[in-house]
Amino acid sequence: MANIVLKVENLSKKYIIGHKSNARYTALREVITHGAMDIGKRIASFCSDRLGTVHNSTTEDFFALKDVSFEVKQGDRIGIIGRNGAGKSTLLKLLSRITEPTTGRISIKGRVASLLEVGTGFHPELTGRENIYLNGAILGMARTEIKRKFDEIVSFAEVERFLDTPVKRYSSGMYVRLAFAVAAHLEPEILVVDEVLAVGDAQFQKKCLGKMKEVGNEGRTVLFVSHNMLAIKQLCDKTLILKEGRVEFLGPTENGIPLYLQSGMCGLKEKTWDKARAPGDNVVKIYKVFSHAEDRVPCDTFDITKKIGITFEYEVLEGGYTFTHGMNVFNEEGLNIFDSHDVVSRTRYSPCEKGVYTSTVWIPGNIMSEGIFSISAAIFKPTPFVLHAHAVDAVSFRVIDSIRGDSARGDYSGGFPGIVRPLLNWETSKTG
Repeated sequence: MANIVLKVENLSKKYIIGHKSNARYTALREVITHGAMDIGKRIASFCSDRLGTVHNSTTEDFFALKDVSFEVKQGDRIGIIGRNGAGKSTLLKLLSRITEPTTGRISIKGRVASLLEVGTGFHPELTGRENIYLNGAILGMARTEIKRKFDEIVSFAEVERFLDTPVKRYSSGMYVRLAFAVAAHLEPEILVVDEVLAVGDAQFQKKCLGKMKEVGNEGRTVLFVSHNMLAIKQLCDKTLILKEGRVEFLGPTENGIPLYLQSGMCGLKEKTWDKARAPGDNVVKIYKVFSHAEDRVPCDTFDITKKIGITFEYEVLEGGYTFTHGMNVFNEEGLNIFDSHDVVSRTRYSPCEKGVYTSTVWIPGNIMSEGIFSISAAIFKPTPFVLHAHAVDAVSFRVIDSIRGDSARGDYSGGFPGIVRPLLNWETSKTG
């Protein structure tokens, strides 16, 4: 037990969420007036309260973490994974003493250096040089210790030219490079890194992963949050999976990643409607849309190398119409990355009879990039265009890169830009 450097016992973090509704009608002239002057807002708010404006307020307890317990040994490199909202960032903030737990206890042996978001721990008005010394002091290091590591930090961060420039003028990439260099080189016993490294360029990400491996090999502890399964596999010997604020798994990475990939921990894999609310008109109504693998079981997490099926279930209410199927695919930023229309189905050319139908389209493996995607489904007549049914954001799912090195990424672990990621054939020959 002497080598336990982090012990978390029954840790919970509760937030109180307020819900307010205002029953008072707001006229356009009030919006314009209130937007013009802040003082006008305050007076209007005061007067509306005095005149009996109705505010209905309710509160709700939300547990970002609930009864979390685990232990970390010296030298462990632990990857923390889970869907958005699982509690990963909250856990790191608690471990870094940025916020206090609602209940539970955290016992830490040694210094903790954290890199949770761009600029964490930096003073924007101070220069890069000054912030290096400031961060070292926060970690409890003597000036002589910081000075001994100073040149190594600057070289790693590649910010020599801007060392005496206030960091508020740094780009996000420069910020991250310096922040990581400081956190990793000032010899903390525990290094905590969130997915902020995604801001850096590919070459720097590779340097960071190498440095974190080095930190672990020196007997120090690394906690690393990432959605990049290949980076988790390469760096971390253990994996902690969080689901809805609770620990789902803590154990060897070789077991944790397949469990995460298979558990469907992201997105809305299936959506159904009753007849009254189903999208559509008096010709066609869509009752169900779901995403799935080859087994056709609804799923919301897919290996990048595997094909993804999208299935519509719909009813033709009036016979004699011709139509086709289509879908729009959007990424996390809402960019329509591609569309697909059914140009071969008989329904495009032959009138359809009444009845219930199922239509499936397959997105090939090694086409999508990593990330979260949403699907909007449609049934329409192409010429002249008539939209019969449109299910907006019907399903969403996450695509995660392969951990076997057989995707377009290969064994490259850095950032991989691009809207799609096809696996293309390359031909190379010696010509001289």
